[in-house]
Amino acid sequence: MNKELKRVSTVVLLMFVALFISTSIIQVVAVDNLKADGRNSRTLYASYSAERGPILVDGQPIALSQPSDDEFKFQRVYTNGPLYAPVTGYLTLNQGNTGLEDSLNDYLSGTSNNQFFDQVNAIVTGQKPKGASVELTIDPIVQQAAWDALGDYKGAVIAIRPKTGEIIAMVSKPTFDPNLFAVHDSAQVIATYDQLLNDPSGPLFNRTLAGALDPPGSTFKLVVASAAIDSGSFTADSAFPNPATLTLPQSSFQISNSDEAPCGPGDTATIATAVRLSCNIPMAELGQQLGYRAILEQANKFGFNESIDVPLTSTASVYPRVLDEPSTMLSAFGQSEVRASPLQMAMVSMAIANGGTIMKPNLVESILSSNLNSIEQFTPTEFRRAMSEQTAATMKGLMVASVANGAANTATIDGVDVAGKTGTAENGAGDPYTLWFTGFAPAQDPEVVVAVVVQDGGGLGQDGLSSRISAPIGKQVLEAVLNR
Repeated sequence: MNKELKRVSTVVLLMFVALFISTSIIQVVAVDNLKADGRNSRTLYASYSAERGPILVDGQPIALSQPSDDEFKFQRVYTNGPLYAPVTGYLTLNQGNTGLEDSLNDYLSGTSNNQFFDQVNAIVTGQKPKGASVELTIDPIVQQAAWDALGDYKGAVIAIRPKTGEIIAMVSKPTFDPNLFAVHDSAQVIATYDQLLNDPSGPLFNRTLAGALDPPGSTFKLVVASAAIDSGSFTADSAFPNPATLTLPQSSFQISNSDEAPCGPGDTATIATAVRLSCNIPMAELGQQLGYRAILEQANKFGFNESIDVPLTSTASVYPRVLDEPSTMLSAFGQSEVRASPLQMAMVSMAIANGGTIMKPNLVESILSSNLNSIEQFTPTEFRRAMSEQTAATMKGLMVASVANGAANTATIDGVDVAGKTGTAENGAGDPYTLWFTGFAPAQDPEVVVAVVVQDGGGLGQDGLSSRISAPIGKQVLEAVLNR
């Protein structure tokens, strides 16, 4: 009898230990992941029973919760939905969230670990629970200027303060109205989602940092030139043969410069000339001498091949880890399998503007509890050093020359030295080009870096050129900041 009792007691004890361990894992280890899981309807419905915190730009709400007359108590409202949709994303009843509504959901809903004492205080005092407010780094004037400059083009614009990493504009088009997702009708939400998801223009994608990325074209020449000069084996005056066409090794494929002519006069062309005039052949020859490993290492210093949270999660820009010789030469002017986001190309410009240092890009200025206590405060953080100060100074000079009397001259601003680089990227035989611009101003003491991408050739197919479309867009955004 005692033996059987011991067995039963042992089994009960083991069951108790197993229960204790499993509940501990759920309540301590896995709690954050479970709360963030979009399938957790309990957390979602609880978040609707509390007033969700606002998302603010310059102190004004671009997303807020208002009382509703249904069982959910509050209705999410986006005051200028299409303009800020890439930033806010949307909040839905039970179909998941996107944008900051997703990445900062625990703060906005008031359920983060950092708000535990606020939750306790609300229970003790009988106050209605309320989420934290999130103040963004976005500048509403610059955001509107970027929106207006992009116009009806399919593409994106991002602007960042290089000294701090603050993102002051983030625009992606086509866009959508997040108010359509905030309704308390699941069938209507699903219908809206299906309609937008099946829209071939892709309005749900935030093109500034995610989705199907584009080849960066000649803007990637900044990465290759930086790799060469920072290696110490090349200078801006290093020269290469200057034919009008060049047959890639191991193939019969020929490449040419954009105008199908040599890169300026003479039998040779320097790195400086190739960047200023945006020539492909000298950069391909440079890439051949550097080799893909050197280019890969430099690209990784800029942030390629890794996702960066701003806190929106970005799609990692890509420089392939293995390339053969002809593909390496194509990659040297942003073709082959190279892919980049505007965020990534803005980080390339940021490194050059900052004397070689990249600051971590960030969208959030501060997070305040409902009683205005600071939960988090933005602090500028160094992301990485991408090159030496001397190399950055040289690259800055090359970009200034590109705007002053080169391929990017349509970004010129009277009385201001602008540093810039255009890129017109190919996407396949007969496909429209992707049009790029990245740069900063004033060159001597940069206040802002900008990156612009226009897809589908700006509606002009292969007649669309970055100098005619993307560079003027970048110029307008730079002017909006300088005129503040």
